[in-house]
Parts: sequence; C-alpha cells; structure tokens
Amino acid sequence: MKLQIASRLAIFAVLELTEHADRQMTVADIAAKYGVSTHHLAKVMHVLGRAGLVRSARGAGGGYQFCGNARRTTLLDVIEFFEPLGPGDGDGGEPGNGTSEAGALDVVLGEINDAVRATFGSITIETMRRLVERERRAPPAA
Repeated sequence: MKLQIASRLAIFAVLELTEHADRQMTVADIAAKYGVSTHHLAKVMHVLGRAGLVRSARGAGGGYQFCGNARRTTLLDVIEFFEPLGPGDGDGGEPGNGTSEAGALDVVLGEINDAVRATFGSITIETMRRLVERERRAPPAA
C-alpha cells in the first residue's frame, strides 16, 4: 500500500516531534531531515495544528510541538486528515459496475479496506517510536 505524500510527511513530522518532545522543532528542521519542501510540510503542519495534534509558537525559538497523546494517537488518526481510507466514491463510472463480478470485487476491496483501517488504527505513535528505535539498532541489510 502506498500513502500520499502528505500522509507520510504528517507521520514523519509527528514522529520527529515526539522524539524531540523537550524542544520545539521548525518546519525547516523536519523538512531537511526528510529532503522535502518546507512549503509542502508547512501545509501539513497547518492541518495537524487545526486538528489539535501539534501546537506552534511564532518568533525566535518558535516551532512546533506534539500536543497529542502518543500512547493513544494512532496512525489512522493522522492519516485520515490527508486521505480517505474508506470505500470508493461510488460514482458508477467504473468498468463493469452493476455486474455480479463488480459486486464480488467490491466485497473483497471492502474487506481489504477494513483490514487496512484496523491495522492503522491499532498502531500508536508510541509503537511507531519503538519501531523506529528498533530500525536504528538493526544491522544494515547486506
């Protein structure tokens, strides 16, 4: 499965902010680590701020801090601000719509969607922090 860039940036930003919870981080700090546009990341941070997951401070020494609960905030909580993880829009323009084959395929896709939502909904930011640390300690792949 591939997430949209905004979703990935949001997850990376939240992970950075939770790792450095003792200080505020600027958009430039986070963008530099991941090699992304500060403009794009600033838009993502604005969405996270409106959602109440991060707070910002302006001026010298300003930046962002995570203000959610890393043990309760899930990947699904973050991703849903940036992309739909639900059934398709049902516009009826798909090839084969109205056939029993399309109905059967919709059942399978619905089950996949349910599994994806359940997985993202079961992984907290705290769990992701632990996975990041495990990755850092793992020997490099040959």
